[in-house]
Amino acid sequence: MQDNSNRRAYWRKSFRLTGLLMLLWFGVTFGVSYYARELSFDFFGWPFSFWMAAQGSPLVYVVIIAIYARYMERLDVAHGFEESED
Repeated sequence: MQDNSNRRAYWRKSFRLTGLLMLLWFGVTFGVSYYARELSFDFFGWPFSFWMAAQGSPLVYVVIIAIYARYMERLDVAHGFEESED
């Protein structure tokens, strides 16, 4: 029974993280493009909406991937699901 509750806790934390990161992804992808007209100020000499689409969004995606990988690695170790290097 302990193993089953450990798996549930693992998947609950994993699902929560995935949901939060997907909300962040959605906000960056669709939120910035939806409000692009309201984001009409210059950022390093370029319109902010252009900068977010061309530079900021891919950077946020890389950060999302890094957060997910690091958190899941720690979660695997904490719950005993880490992979051995054979």
